Amino acid sequence: MSFKGQHILSVQQFNRDAILDVFRIARQMSPYASRKKRTTVLEGAILGNLFFEPSTRTRVSFGCAFNLLGGEVRETTGMESSALSKGESLYDTARVISSYSDVIAMRHPQAGSVAEFAQGSRVPVLNGGDGANEHPTQALLDLFTIEQELAASSQSIDGMHIAMVGDLKFGRTVHSLSKLLSLYQNVKVILISPSELAMPDEILNALSNAGHQLTITDKLEGNLNADIVYQTRIQEERFPSKEEANRYRGKFRLNQEIYTRHCKSNTVIMHPLPRDSRLEANELDNDLNLNPNLAIFRQADNGILVRMALFALCLGVENQVDKFECAVPWYSNK
Repeated sequence: MSFKGQHILSVQQFNRDAILDVFRIARQMSPYASRKKRTTVLEGAILGNLFFEPSTRTRVSFGCAFNLLGGEVRETTGMESSALSKGESLYDTARVISSYSDVIAMRHPQAGSVAEFAQGSRVPVLNGGDGANEHPTQALLDLFTIEQELAASSQSIDGMHIAMVGDLKFGRTVHSLSKLLSLYQNVKVILISPSELAMPDEILNALSNAGHQLTITDKLEGNLNADIVYQTRIQEERFPSKEEANRYRGKFRLNQEIYTRHCKSNTVIMHPLPRDSRLEANELDNDLNLNPNLAIFRQADNGILVRMALFALCLGVENQVDKFECAVPWYSNK
């Protein structure tokens, strides 16, 4: 895969070699993300950060990743603060904003909207989530996290055992992650959800066609003895009403007692965040916060590395980053 000048719209653009390239560059970004070094390789470049749906981590992570490469960020948040609320088309918005930017990151509530926007853009567009469809950069950072966490116990993604839990129907993060897992071999996948929120057939077919072993169930008990447990939030914003979403909230809670009883001693816990910590939901209990296998914050940190790598690759500077590095005067390794 040639990255330079290309949009990142779907995980289906990636093969294993392309994933290896992203991960290799992501690891090289570690000293810049941790502020041990600074690079100005994208000095003068502008990111158009367009988020037409609520976001904290993804929006800020894209912005921070670009800043850490030396670039500047211009943001639009919310549909109401954009010309889209006045009836402007995605194509027209793309033609205008891309003339102000060198690369664009975009989130939109409608499936397929980012690809539609990209048709009018003159610069690379990175999909930050389009409705219930895909979230490719989240899937890449999830896979990167899985690789890192398994490596600590001398395991690999090939042959691993993963349990995906919660809203698998509307959870775009598990859709995109599952498509990436289809590039690997001999993965055991347990899908735990209410039958009404089961994984879509398209995703099941992709996993099955890859030769993976699938188990579909609505019970946590007996199904958490995995290398990775990937918990998801009930996607309230995708339901017709809050009342309908409430029917499923809190169905699959994980706390330290359940972890000790049903998980392996080194089972890694992941979640794309935000986790719903309200009492009626409490997907991942706070009593897991001190569990060393809770990887949700390492997962979020990895989002910076992966998005830095994607920006560098799309703008063709991945081999120049260290040539523009300098010391960080405020860094202290105490």
